[in-house]
Amino acid sequence: MQEHLISSILSEDSNLPSTPTSDASSKRLSWSRLLQKLHSLDSDSDNQSSTDDQSDTGSISLPDLSESEMFFDPSEEALCKDVVQLIADNLTEAKDGVLHCSKLLIPEKLLEHIGQELVHLSVSEPCGLRGALIDLCVEQGDNCEAVGQIAVDPYLVPTFHLTLVLRLDSKGLWPKIQGLFTGRSPASPVLRHALKLSTGFRVIKRKLYSSEELLIEEC
Repeated sequence: MQEHLISSILSEDSNLPSTPTSDASSKRLSWSRLLQKLHSLDSDSDNQSSTDDQSDTGSISLPDLSESEMFFDPSEEALCKDVVQLIADNLTEAKDGVLHCSKLLIPEKLLEHIGQELVHLSVSEPCGLRGALIDLCVEQGDNCEAVGQIAVDPYLVPTFHLTLVLRLDSKGLWPKIQGLFTGRSPASPVLRHALKLSTGFRVIKRKLYSSEELLIEEC
């Protein structure tokens, strides 16, 4: 493009009659016009490039999405609620068995945290939460009592194994009022204490289709 402009200007100047006194000024005029046109051409090119860059930048902008937002299936939410209810039922049934208590108090906040953690740990799994095999345990002193096991989808080969280790509440106001809930079970005349679960727990995840290390999270 620049070569075309140079040849055009030179051809225009060659058609003008030359005189000995005007040759030097004509050459200076020609080069001055040439430099002006080249500068104008470069400015237009830079402006067009800047406009294209801005247009390209706007066309490829994408919203930031977390992993859970990118892969989350809405049907998992309903399934998660069912699984959390199964966990609560298993814990309630265990009070007359391995837990040996007259009453077991399960905070709603604990169940909410468990549901959030189930979604978080299953979002990247090939079968989602349906592929989970869940073991429930409750820490009592130095012992860890196995409360139950839940296969989310019994017709599906599990793809990952979760162990939920729940803790008893031994802080705050509960130890002072625990005696108010003491009672006897119809199945046993022995006086037994009521227990309350803490909102904190530990979860251990192990993938059953790979040799990855265990994932342990304190919640």
